[in-house]
Amino acid sequence: MLLLVIAYEGYQIATTKSHSPSETKEFSFNGVDMKVVYCRPYKKGRLIFGEGKDGALLPNGKYWRLGANEATEITFTKNITFGGQPVNAGSYRMYAVPNATTWKVALNSELGKWGAFEPDHGLDVLSVDVPVQDNLPETEQFTINFTSDSTTSHIDFIWDKTKVSVPITAQ
Repeated sequence: MLLLVIAYEGYQIATTKSHSPSETKEFSFNGVDMKVVYCRPYKKGRLIFGEGKDGALLPNGKYWRLGANEATEITFTKNITFGGQPVNAGSYRMYAVPNATTWKVALNSELGKWGAFEPDHGLDVLSVDVPVQDNLPETEQFTINFTSDSTTSHIDFIWDKTKVSVPITAQ
């Protein structure tokens, strides 16, 4: 019986990546190399953001790992500012707490954890509040992109009809 349980759990873990495939995005801007590793779930007709009472997959005010499966991790090769706050070069666990008009996006020093479990918030390096933007047309699969203008790069979180963008600048 124990062998069946272990086999079933192994199958679940192995197939979950096909439902939310892993992705690595790399970006260079003003001498800073950035890399984010995350998994990309699909909307599949679900209510993504909203109230828990309405059945939202990601209820307002609750921790979200910014993807699926493992915790999302981001790496910076040089010191930067993230949402206006200084961050040392290195790798961080990145997560969010979505709300209707703003999201809290945090960087945490606890790495290598399965993402469904909340981090030790005492290890948060920073958190920033960023406004929610409307994203049309609707995006079926969760996407993290890096974008830039002449002075600032941004990390964008895009899913369903929502976009959130955090500015990143070199120090």
